[in-house]
Amino acid sequence: MTATDDTNPAVLRLLIVDDQPLIRRGLAMMLAAEPDIEVVGQAADGLEAIEQALAARPDVVVMDLQMPRASGIVATREITAQLPATKVVVLTTYDHDELVFEAICAGAQAYLLKDASETDVLETLRAVCRGESRLSPAIARKVMDQFRAFSGQSTRPSASVAEIIGAEPTANVLPTQPTTPSAEVMAKSTGSAIELDALTDKEERILDLLTQGKSNKQIAAEIFLAEGTVKNYVSRIMDKLHARSRIELAMYASKRSS
Repeated sequence: MTATDDTNPAVLRLLIVDDQPLIRRGLAMMLAAEPDIEVVGQAADGLEAIEQALAARPDVVVMDLQMPRASGIVATREITAQLPATKVVVLTTYDHDELVFEAICAGAQAYLLKDASETDVLETLRAVCRGESRLSPAIARKVMDQFRAFSGQSTRPSASVAEIIGAEPTANVLPTQPTTPSAEVMAKSTGSAIELDALTDKEERILDLLTQGKSNKQIAAEIFLAEGTVKNYVSRIMDKLHARSRIELAMYASKRSS
């Protein structure tokens, strides 16, 4: 947030990115009505978002995910890489595991669904400027459930979980109900005889790219394979590691490298 003078509060400079004009303009009108928020730009796709962010250097970017030309994931990764002080708040209708994981790995500080209340959106924007991270309760529950399934623990996770998902371990984002881990995960956590199948060099490479938040399409372009072939590799890796989602694969890779 940029301070104006000694008497006025700091102003949060905001860029809004959404390919739907009515949503984009509606958000801009709602947020600009706040005395401590200034909307410095609007963008209709990922490429335009990158261009405007580099020009305006906003404090926060409110980012949709599924957009033409370049997705919100691509824009988030580029903006956070080039503008470390700029925070990205994802605001989307999508809660798919893959998108959640990719957005967090790309550098998003918060992930909200579009059914969030106006109060939740405003609180999240101000929170990320204070250095906090926020997830919608449904998103936090999804991520934490995946972690519990991976780790084989039903107790409240430690601070390292917050580091993995990029969220503050506060009461308003953590799930309250434990989940039952899979038999394979339980066996692994208790040191039983179940052994994971070894990954080939190609599978190791794909796992590494996947944990960087890259999509199947991006992985395919980087290692010169068809997208369908990468998808088959990912399925094979998940089978070998007894993982049920890309999030679990990331948890495995993180735990193995620690």
